[in-house]
Amino acid sequence: MATLLLPTACLAASDNALLPRNLSPWGMFQGADLVVKAVMIGLAIASLITWTVWLAKTIEIRRKSVLAQQRLGLLERDTQLAEVEQASRDSNDAVAQIVQSAAREAALSGGILDDGFKERIALRLERVEAAMSRQIARGTGVLATIGATAPFVGLFGTVWGIMNSFIGISEANTTNLAVVAPGIAEALLATALGLVAAIPAVVIYNHLTRSIAAYRALLGDASAMVMLLVSREGDRSLFRLARAAE
Repeated sequence: MATLLLPTACLAASDNALLPRNLSPWGMFQGADLVVKAVMIGLAIASLITWTVWLAKTIEIRRKSVLAQQRLGLLERDTQLAEVEQASRDSNDAVAQIVQSAAREAALSGGILDDGFKERIALRLERVEAAMSRQIARGTGVLATIGATAPFVGLFGTVWGIMNSFIGISEANTTNLAVVAPGIAEALLATALGLVAAIPAVVIYNHLTRSIAAYRALLGDASAMVMLLVSREGDRSLFRLARAAE
């Protein structure tokens, strides 16, 4: 009976010897194939980029939104374009550029409120809004790319690792799960990292898209307030500029 159990015990000992000593994520990374390692490193870098973009854009959007709301509060008062333009002359934020663009067009028009004046003002404000929207959305496209491609990159690493595992099975002439499992686990780790990189990227991209849309709405409100201000001054025959007063 002991003789019959001896080959089985020897085979189990041999299979256990083939197992890596460390089956933790770091241990599986160290035991993975070079291509799988490269995939994992790339996904880790993509995840780092995702969180960096989230932090940077969140701070930028919040700061610019607060400043835009302050400018809107100034535009909602019973004021004149000359006063608003003078208050924002040394600033470079989006609403300040909207006001300065309207003031520049008024200066070029010589203060004459003809039929095409409001159309020229609206065209200038539309161009400023588009430029500021592109600027605030800069850097978010990489999140969409990571969210769309990271699962497939991880799947590539998994397919490559499983392929190497099957090659190892054929070379070892054994189908024992103890021999196959470590290589498959290392391969599946690439898919897990792909999901870890992709899911936050998609969630953060959607969150930033909503925040950017809210910021664009503030710029639209600012443009509307400038148009109303110009219209009121035209009706009251009070249209003037700070530059003309200097």
